[in-house]
Amino acid sequence: MGRNRARRTVGALAAAASLLALSACGSGSGEAGGKITLTVATFSDFGYKPLIKEYERTHPNVVIKERISQFDQHHNQLSTQVASGSGAADVVAVEEGYLPKFRAVKDKFVNLAEYGAGDRQGEYLPWKWQQATLGTSDFVMGYGTDVGSLAVCYRKDLFAKAGLPTDRAAVSALWPTWDAYFATGEKFRSKVGDKAWFDSSGNIFTAMMNQTEFGFFDAKDQYIGETNPKVKEFFDATARATAAGQSANLQPFSQQWNTGIKLGRMATMTCPAWMTGLIKTAAGESAAGSWDIASVPGGGGNWGGSFLTVPKQGKHVKEAAELADFLTSAASQKKIFTGPVGALPSLVPVLDDPDVQGARQDWFSKAPTGKIFAASATSLKPNYRGTKDQQARIPFGNALQLVEQGKADPAAAWDKAVEEAAKNLR
Repeated sequence: MGRNRARRTVGALAAAASLLALSACGSGSGEAGGKITLTVATFSDFGYKPLIKEYERTHPNVVIKERISQFDQHHNQLSTQVASGSGAADVVAVEEGYLPKFRAVKDKFVNLAEYGAGDRQGEYLPWKWQQATLGTSDFVMGYGTDVGSLAVCYRKDLFAKAGLPTDRAAVSALWPTWDAYFATGEKFRSKVGDKAWFDSSGNIFTAMMNQTEFGFFDAKDQYIGETNPKVKEFFDATARATAAGQSANLQPFSQQWNTGIKLGRMATMTCPAWMTGLIKTAAGESAAGSWDIASVPGGGGNWGGSFLTVPKQGKHVKEAAELADFLTSAASQKKIFTGPVGALPSLVPVLDDPDVQGARQDWFSKAPTGKIFAASATSLKPNYRGTKDQQARIPFGNALQLVEQGKADPAAAWDKAVEEAAKNLR
């Protein structure tokens, strides 16, 4: 789902023990007594367990198994399985950042338009549907699951200590732009010098880049990372703030990062919808009411979100397509949002649903998360990802880490990022 990199570790250890055995069986295996076995592969708990039980009750001839593995492991295995023509699950989740990679081998995936996916176009956020169709009108790569619309989570107690407002509307007004966000960070640091303004330069840069229509690649899939003024602008702004001490220098999603959240080492965090669960888990129940949620600088944005695809190598692609349709239906997405996982729906009717609009998170000071995240999701523009987007992005994140570690100034870090990205793309 819409969770980036390390959110996907949920359930990974338990899944690892059985992953090889499941892979050996392949998709559609274990059929007995006339029943069909379908396997669903994800990279975290997508909240599908109750939905799977519901589907099996209404489809007594179908048995469904789940595979859950770590984020990068999941996608790397899918690459191998697609290349070899065997081993892939019947229904496979693909995160938006990896979708362009598999776009290059879309002939290995079922065109869900052949199974009625086109009828659902009107349900989806336009930009989400555009991602699913890969810019074409007759091919649907996958059914969209959730979206990771952006906000900013912040510590009210640290804001009060710095003499800043704590009301979420007043806090949102502090930073209509990213420049204003960093300027507020300077004010905060001048008052509370032992705390950082944000957790990680990489997370800030990612959020900023995800607000651009074109980042590292243009519409023709040509690399523009070195020449796109937005990339340079966002990198420089993040690097300057980092060099000035605004970053807590925490590796995103690491144990150190979790500990930093628990100890309150930073005042703000860029916060896609799925991040709220990670913050709550890391901080613990004792921190309930200390955090709140405000709007993200620069308007709407998205970080994460996934799609359910159906590899062609499966034995039962028609049944797999029907299952993927069910797991991403309006009723299913609403159940997932209102359940423990809380993934934000990618369907407009669900986002407009009174139960979703009225949703609040008590732990986050009763923040109206339904309204905040739905507004962010509906106001953004599509963010184009090139087929080699990951190869281009990683060097820029690595370069920002050099600034955090005091091993490079912003200018030298930029040069390093450009050099390494060029090597990766040769």
